Amino acid sequence: MTAPSTPIPVEDFFGLPVRSRAVLSPDGTKAAYLAPWRGRLNVFVRDIDSDWSAPDDSDTAGARRVTSETRRNIDTFFWSTDGRRLLFLQDSDGDENWHLHRADPYRPGEPTVDLTPYEGVRLLGTQLPPDRPDTALVPLNKRSPDLVDLYELDLDTGELTCAAENPGDVYTWLRSPDRLLSFSVEEGGDHLLSEWEPEGRRPIARFAGIDFPFGPAPAVLSPDGEGLWIGSPENSDRTRPVRVDLTTGEQSEVDSHPVFDLDTPRPEADPRFPSSLILHSCTGDLLGVRYLGARQEIHALDPHFAEVLPRLAELSDGDLGHVSCDATGQRWVVDFTHDRDPGVTWFYDHNTGQARRLFRPYPHLDPARLAPVTPFTVTARDGLALPCHLTLPVGVEPRGLPTVLLVHGGPWYRDSWCYDPEVQLLADRGYAVLQVDMRGSTGYGKAHTQAAIGEFAGRMHDDLIDALDRVIEQGVTDPDRVAIYGCSYGGYAALVGAAFTPDRFAAAVSYTGMSDLVDLVRSVVPFARRTVENSYLRYIGDPDDPRQEADMLARSPISRVDDITAPVLLVHGANDVRVHRRNSDRIADALRSRGAEVEHLVNESEGHWFTNPDSNIELYRTLERFLARHLGGRSSTPA
Repeated sequence: MTAPSTPIPVEDFFGLPVRSRAVLSPDGTKAAYLAPWRGRLNVFVRDIDSDWSAPDDSDTAGARRVTSETRRNIDTFFWSTDGRRLLFLQDSDGDENWHLHRADPYRPGEPTVDLTPYEGVRLLGTQLPPDRPDTALVPLNKRSPDLVDLYELDLDTGELTCAAENPGDVYTWLRSPDRLLSFSVEEGGDHLLSEWEPEGRRPIARFAGIDFPFGPAPAVLSPDGEGLWIGSPENSDRTRPVRVDLTTGEQSEVDSHPVFDLDTPRPEADPRFPSSLILHSCTGDLLGVRYLGARQEIHALDPHFAEVLPRLAELSDGDLGHVSCDATGQRWVVDFTHDRDPGVTWFYDHNTGQARRLFRPYPHLDPARLAPVTPFTVTARDGLALPCHLTLPVGVEPRGLPTVLLVHGGPWYRDSWCYDPEVQLLADRGYAVLQVDMRGSTGYGKAHTQAAIGEFAGRMHDDLIDALDRVIEQGVTDPDRVAIYGCSYGGYAALVGAAFTPDRFAAAVSYTGMSDLVDLVRSVVPFARRTVENSYLRYIGDPDDPRQEADMLARSPISRVDDITAPVLLVHGANDVRVHRRNSDRIADALRSRGAEVEHLVNESEGHWFTNPDSNIELYRTLERFLARHLGGRSSTPA
């Protein structure tokens, strides 16, 4: 196969899907899903048995639009437990102050209601008690920016009642019918799970801080309210699901895998990925768990789901993604991820054994034109195994290719075999795309993650160079045409590459990347400060200690900006609350002051990740032109 002569337009990758994220209603008769309206993704509802083959989502086709957002895409939505309401989250221009909104699926003309309309206040989760369908339990920092209290929210009236007031050390809450639970961080970093009783707080279980950078995740109450399911690596290198007895604190293993980690915490941090615990949509029963190696592996833990799972697996050769079912567990809506396909959503009826494909989100993208993603492993210079992924352009001999070293964020995150529009865009433009799960990445055992402690701009960067050297030695990569690019931590890694190893990269692209580690840690939003002891402070350093502050500055690209010789593209959302835009502004100013080549794209209506299609189209048009100028790949727009 020869390389296609015409590049796939940026809009085809980053424009709005025709539909996405279908979720079955509790009664199994309807599905809510996202579809475009006035340039933004909104929530629609249609009967599951209607004709989904037509692309029309109008009322005449049986679809009902129930939201009317025109400023920002809706990303996260869900049914109330009784199916009477649809709930969705929305922030303001990427500020991450999420509000909970209500929509009426039966009266689409009714305006949506902001149930938490508090300026500068962030919703930090939503718990829907199955026995109280008119109520949501919502943690909010309403009383004080640095304190998360628990409230009961009436979904009809919006009335808010304080259920638990934070004494100062709690970072999250859970409530069962009979118990109020909290997680807090003790001195030294250990996490404490407690029950709140009339006579005071009763400790239930402690979790070593070093094993849980952000606390136990996922943390899900069992339906009987007597246990808590979490992912735990305690007494093991591998994370597996365990049940914590809420009376005794005893942990019992629910399941395990001899090689793979439970796929956490990535799914809990990124709504594109489904939870590592597969729960019954209505009852909350634990149906199965996901492990992730080179490909996903699911273990069924429920007898009925063990019958359903093989039938779902027959629908696609991809990995099973989001799953929802009706109250009886007979009707299912599922989607799949694949390396060369943006996904397919199916309806399956276990009563009849019949299945129907509902939609593909991007039907205009031909999987045959997209590039396969190949997992492989590199051994780092100190012997650590580094899982990697290589994506090569279609129809091009894999010799001497311009290459993009694409570094994931976090670094408490991981790349995987899946469809990634960013990867596919770069491959379509003629680049080999190298992704490295360097030390610090999750999913490969806690030793792999903890090997990153103190290694920002050190061995973490060496890992990237070692993997790059492998593809150069294999002849795949032209060593003179390599760019390093990433978002968040990946943006920091790109700036480290440009500043610390300037002879290795012909270009660098930092998308919301930090340039100053001291600034990063000191700028953590107030309510999250007590939770970063096991992540930022343990892995990067404590800026309140003068010796550690000096070391953090030495590992910061801003301290080595004069060593940058390659052209640099900086991309930032003006409302980023995780990495303040000054991290890009200072690099841009310093490079311009000495006449170095720098391009700076700031989007005034976005935050840490760009959400709206026009923002992403501008970003990736800028990226493709920049890389074409400096690496010689293709571009669909004039340079």
